[in-house]
Amino acid sequence: MRSGTALRAAARNCHRPRRSHVPRRRRPGPVPASTGRSDKIDETAEQFTRDGAHVIPVRADLADADGVETVWQAVEKTGRPLAAAVLNAGRSIGGAFLDTGLDDELSLISLNVTSVVHLAKRVTRHMAEHGEGKILITSSLSATLPTPYETVYGPSRAFTRMFALGLREELKEHGVTVTCLMPGATDSDFHARAGMNNTAFGTGAKKNSRKVVARQGFVAMMEGRAEIVGGDAATKRSAIEHRFLPETYKAARHATKAKPRPHR
Repeated sequence: MRSGTALRAAARNCHRPRRSHVPRRRRPGPVPASTGRSDKIDETAEQFTRDGAHVIPVRADLADADGVETVWQAVEKTGRPLAAAVLNAGRSIGGAFLDTGLDDELSLISLNVTSVVHLAKRVTRHMAEHGEGKILITSSLSATLPTPYETVYGPSRAFTRMFALGLREELKEHGVTVTCLMPGATDSDFHARAGMNNTAFGTGAKKNSRKVVARQGFVAMMEGRAEIVGGDAATKRSAIEHRFLPETYKAARHATKAKPRPHR
C-alpha cells in the first residue's frame, strides 16, 4: 500500500443507529488525508468528493516531524472529535543492503516507524480524552519473516505490528480499539517506487486487489478486531505458514523473490 495517512474526524455518535425505521442521510464529517509530498492527494480528494465525502486534502511529508504536526493541526481545525484514524504511511527500498543509501534507509525509518509513533501519540491522547475511537495501523505480511533485499522494510513493519498490538491492550480501558492490517503484495505502485520492477514483485506479478485489502482493513477496524491479514486465501495461508517455518528458510525464500535480476 502506498505511503499515506487518512484521518476521519466525525461526530461521536455518527455510527449509532437511529430509532426511525427510515434511515436519514447524514453529511459525513471532514476527512483530512495526507499522502506525503505527492500531488496525488488532490486527485484522492476529488475521488472522495465525487463519492459524497467532505475531504480536506493535506499535503505533508510524514517522514518529517513538521509534516506530522501539519496533519494533526488539520484534524484539530475541524473542531470535531476524531472517530477513526488510519495510519498507513510506509514505503520500501529494494536492493542489496551493501548497495542501498543510508540516507534513504533512515528516511524510510522516519516514515514507517517514527511518524507512526508521532501521529499515534496525538491520536490516542485525543481519543482517550473523548472515551472512544478506532485506529487502523498498517503493517505488512513482511512483518512475519526476514526480508533480504528489503532489509530495512521488513523490520520496520514488524515494529508497527507489535506497536499496534501493544497499544491495543493499553487503550482497552479508554474505549479505544486498535487494529493491525497486514497486507500481502498489493496491486499498487509500492514495489515500483521501491525500485523492485526487476524482481519477482515487479510488473506482471500476481498481487492482491488494493480495493479488497482496503475494504478488509476497514471492516476489521470497525469490528474492533486485533489484526487481519489483507489479501486472498493464498495470502492468508502464507501468514499461517509463517508461524511454523524456520526464519532462515523464510529468509532464503524471500531472497529468491526480492533479489534484483541481472539485466539482459
